[in-house]
Formats: sequence, C-alpha cells, structure tokens
Amino acid sequence: MVDNQGTLVYYMYSNREKRITMKRNYRKAYVELKKMGCPVLEGGYYNTDTFRISAEDNVTDTWADYYAHNYGEFGVKQEVCDVLRKHGLYAEWINPGVLAVHNIYC
Repeated sequence: MVDNQGTLVYYMYSNREKRITMKRNYRKAYVELKKMGCPVLEGGYYNTDTFRISAEDNVTDTWADYYAHNYGEFGVKQEVCDVLRKHGLYAEWINPGVLAVHNIYC
C-alpha cells in the first residue's frame, strides 16, 4: 500500500490464531479426548466451530485406522466413540488421515 507521501508502506500482520469457540458439548468432548491422549485438532474441516481427530498420530496407541474397519467402530477406537456419543457427537472420516466430529442431533 502507498501512503500520502508516495512511499511504500508495509503492514505487519499478527500470526495469532483465531480462537475457535466451540459449543459446550464439543468443548467437553474435546477436553476429555485430549486428556486421554487422543490427537485432537481444534477447528473443523472448513474452520468451523468443531474439532477433528487425527488418524496419523498413532504413536503410542491406535486411535483410528481407516483401513481397519473391524477395529472399534469403522476403524475408530471404541473409547473415542463412547466419549463422543456421551456428548451427542459422532466421528466421520474426511479422508484416511483425519476424522470430522459432528453433532448427532441436527
């Protein structure tokens, strides 16, 4: 951008991330899963007010495996599904690396 004197002006933008405000049931499930060690990612697939579960961070425990459909519920660890269901949520595969979390009651 150019100011009144014709000199080039650069603006510094802050790199602070926008805080995602989740609904109460999403936040409670997010915190509970995080305490369990589940690899949760704040923010939905299209930067919505939900969260995602990574299936690529199975370092200490297998939380989700796209190719093991006989594991848990459609490849998602049963404990994760139980926590989500307790808060009125469910997980759905976006791609083999990540699960989206949605509200059961639309």
